[in-house]
Amino acid sequence: MSDDPGFVLLREALADVVAIPVTPFTAEDTVDSGAYRTLVRRLLDGGVRTLTPNGNTGEYYALGPGERRAVTELTVETVAESGGRAVVLAGVGLDLPTAVAGARHARDAGARMVMVHQPVHPYVSQDGWVDYHRAIADAVPELGVVPYVRNPHLRGERMAQLGELCPNVIGVKYAVPDAARFAAFARDAGMERFVWIAGLAELYAPSYFSAGATGFTSGLVNVSPSVSLGMLAALRTGDHPAAMKIWEQIRPLEEMRAAQRSADNVTVVKEALASLGLCRRDVRPPSSLLPGRRRTEVAELVAGWSV
Repeated sequence: MSDDPGFVLLREALADVVAIPVTPFTAEDTVDSGAYRTLVRRLLDGGVRTLTPNGNTGEYYALGPGERRAVTELTVETVAESGGRAVVLAGVGLDLPTAVAGARHARDAGARMVMVHQPVHPYVSQDGWVDYHRAIADAVPELGVVPYVRNPHLRGERMAQLGELCPNVIGVKYAVPDAARFAAFARDAGMERFVWIAGLAELYAPSYFSAGATGFTSGLVNVSPSVSLGMLAALRTGDHPAAMKIWEQIRPLEEMRAAQRSADNVTVVKEALASLGLCRRDVRPPSSLLPGRRRTEVAELVAGWSV
């Protein structure tokens, strides 16, 4: 593990609420840069200190190459305009040349880290997984690298191997919905070697924190930064009842997002933001809009939440 002071600061940034901003669209189905800046500033003003443009809540797979670059640049620029109040962890992925190009672009744009999406391929071997991430990490040795692990069959020993090969791989976003598997994977990979991020957001954060996670990702934070940061504060102090009180508050909305294999994951967040007048509700296929009655349900759920 690198003892570079810069990497130490990046590790601290991962042990936090890692916000995944949505990507708002205009009526003409282009990225709404003005609305995006407003949403990022709202996150920063709410106390968020780590941002992942081009995450799944940002509809990474529905964006074109130019749009993904633009979203990264908009995030870095907005953070800089705010006085550098956050660290940018840009999402990259797809085929290996595209992932490497995305990582290099993120570096050149001013991002400090990259989050590597789970490889999109029907045949992923354990060795191939290591080779894929090593190639990306080697291309940007000055950046912190965070693999996004969604594969329940990946062994922790492979994560340990990647860490040995690449000192700039500093964190793991673990998103397999199994707290016991997470606990075993993290210990096989090295609890102290990596920062462990609960990649399934607030619903799984309490159970994953009990097994060693110190940060969690969030799309819900777009709606209410104070709710997500309140859960983090409770988890950090070991106040389980307080954390579960927030868990109960957000559970109905998060269960709507998780239903039918997360079909409406992004849709529900954008609907909540639309009900608050913060951006349009539009999503791109293969996501789709909610029917009217469910729109009303979302609006009622978030109506009393604080910013």
